[in-house]
This record gives sequence, structure tokens and C-alpha cells, in this order.
Amino acid sequence: MALEPPQRLVRALGESVPDADDWVDKLPGTAGQAVALRELTVERVQVPGGRSSLVVLVRRPDGTPAVLKLAPPRARPESERAALAHWDGRGAVQLLEPFVAEGVLLLERLHPDVSVRSLPEAKALLEAAGTLRRLWVEPPDDDNAHVFETVAERTGRQASVMRSAPAAVAGLVAAALDARESLLAAPPEERLLHGTFRQSKVLSGARSPWLAVGPDPVVGECAFDLARLVRDRVEDLIATPSGAATTRRRIKRLAESLEVDQERLRGWTLFRAVESGVRALRVGRPKDAELLLEFAGWL
Repeated sequence: MALEPPQRLVRALGESVPDADDWVDKLPGTAGQAVALRELTVERVQVPGGRSSLVVLVRRPDGTPAVLKLAPPRARPESERAALAHWDGRGAVQLLEPFVAEGVLLLERLHPDVSVRSLPEAKALLEAAGTLRRLWVEPPDDDNAHVFETVAERTGRQASVMRSAPAAVAGLVAAALDARESLLAAPPEERLLHGTFRQSKVLSGARSPWLAVGPDPVVGECAFDLARLVRDRVEDLIATPSGAATTRRRIKRLAESLEVDQERLRGWTLFRAVESGVRALRVGRPKDAELLLEFAGWL
């Protein structure tokens, strides 16, 4: 079976990853080698799949269903491996093998087409927040600790790019950068965070109703992790007259339920929304940028 990358992945990597064409060109061969090495049986490539990795549904030699995931270095797959090993299945998909090859992960099979996002909004937020709480543990203090970025490091890189945003969004960028500086001045206790958490990153599983997948882990305060969840279904929020009020209620409800400072959550939500909006502008997705920046204006 041909292990060709889905077009969604090809487009996304082309927008964000230098030299992506070379990695994509080699991907079918790399995936084939990974399958042969583990004596896996390929069922299908997950389509449309994600924006940063190739996901292949496979079976192990004993017939157990599994997922083979291949990601370029820019997606920090070794950081993901270290986080999954540290969580050891608690709230997250289970890593099924130790290091074999860089950028290749063999994972527990969840239900790839059933995410928390399929639930009604209130129930989806409740289940997603409960899953996220389980992931917030102390970072490892062993050799794996060095593979994780800190929130300060990651947002520092992002802030450098944001400063070159178009003048039309200068006010929002300035507000987001000011919020970041204030938040980093006195951060609360640090935890290992998922890093890119949202409803679509929580899938149904056999051993647990909901488990997180696809982390881009980072070490920092919990409000940073929760901020991305605040803007889930942003297109629906923008489409309703009460979107701004709903967003404020969502911030309050999530902050209270997960014992996170409400103002810190609002600040990180602002920063992350503006950063995503500026990035969407930069890579030629103006409609996404418009949604994200309008949302940020409510904060």
C-alpha cells in the first residue's frame, strides 16, 4: 500500500517548515521502512490527518491495532515522545515502544474519527478540561527534562516574529506583547503542558473515554495550556451576536473549574490568539486571520 502524505499535510508543512519538500518526498520510503522494521500491517493513512505529521493506522504482528506517526524535526517529535513516556497513558495516548528511530512514534490506537469536538459545546468543554487537568503534572527531572521548551522560550520566538506584523494589527500585537511581558514577570508554579491543546486533540479510547493526542509539550503555567481551549469553535463564536459575552463566560467558567487565575487566562488567550492570527496572515490564510484577530479584539 502506498503511504502517500495527505494534501492537507503537504500544504501545511509547505507553509511552516523550511525544506519541507525534501522531507515530504522521502516520507513514503521512510514510512515503508518503519512499517517493515516493526512487521506492521498497514490498514490506511489517516485522511485528512493532521498538519504536522503522517498518521498511519496499522496492526502489530499479534494483530493489536496501533498508530504509526512520522513527523519532521520542526514538529519536535522527540519532545512528544518524552512527554508521552512521562504521562505513561494518564490522560494521553500510550506510547507503545521506546526510541527506535528519530521522528517515528508507535502509539496506542484510539478512535481517530471520534473527538470531543463531536459533543455538544458545553459537554465538550467539560470533557476536554477534565482531560487537560490529568496532564498537568510536574515535569520530569531526569535526562528527558532538557527536551522541553519553556513557555518563555516558545513565546519569545513567537514574539520576535509578531513584531514584524502589518501596521493594521499593530495595536493588537502591542497589547499581546504587553500581556506576555506582564505574565512572565511573576509566573506561578510550572507544570508539563500539552502545548497545543484543543477539542480536536481529545479522542475516544477503549481504556479511557477520552485521551489527548498530538502534544507539542512545553513547561510553564497551566493558564497557557488552557488558553487555546478558550477559543475552540472560534468560527461559531464569531458568527453569533453574543460571541464576545460567551467568550468572557467561557474564560470565567474554565478558570474556576480548573483553578486557574482568570486574568492570567485572559492574558494568555489574548497572546495566543494574536500570535495565531499574525501567523495566519503571514502564510496567506486571511480568513483565518480575520476570525482570530476579531476574537482577540474581544479580550
